[in-house]
Amino acid sequence: MHTPILKVGMRISHPHHGEGIVEKLLPGSAEIRFGNELRTIDPRLADIRVPEPTLKIGDADIPVKQFIQDIVQSVIEDLGVEKPDTSVSELGLRWHKGKMVLHPADPTLQTKEVPLEVFFHKIVGVRNQLRVLEQKINSHPTLTDSEKIDIQQYVTRCYGSLTTFNLLFKNKEDQFSSKAE
Repeated sequence: MHTPILKVGMRISHPHHGEGIVEKLLPGSAEIRFGNELRTIDPRLADIRVPEPTLKIGDADIPVKQFIQDIVQSVIEDLGVEKPDTSVSELGLRWHKGKMVLHPADPTLQTKEVPLEVFFHKIVGVRNQLRVLEQKINSHPTLTDSEKIDIQQYVTRCYGSLTTFNLLFKNKEDQFSSKAE
């Protein structure tokens, strides 16, 4: 049985008495008010639970943990950031656990090997940053439409240069395209 650390004013849940509020802490016991009744309970022996904290937003009570997770997920999506293992799922199966080997023209120099998952993650990172750049260009408050189009052409050319790496992607919709979207 887990004994929660109690504090005065904390809401708790007891299996027999329901929800209560800690009013006083004593050595080895706590005075907890359940409705109109004050009870002295040993928290080490009772199966006291601390309910998950919630936020009241409008008429809804939302668990704080869920609220924070939703906000973090929204920010991650808005920034175009991905978890490191997310991009690997976009990697074509035939490339999993593969490696890229770079041989310099000078045989006295050392060959460099890079796991394809690492290289692919970097490519996906570039793609994500280009998407964020596009969003920032398109929503920029002071750029004129012609300036936005001019800058967007550079981004489109970057996508075109990266089409070489499309063979690494599992799904066609994840690939780079030099066509303006």
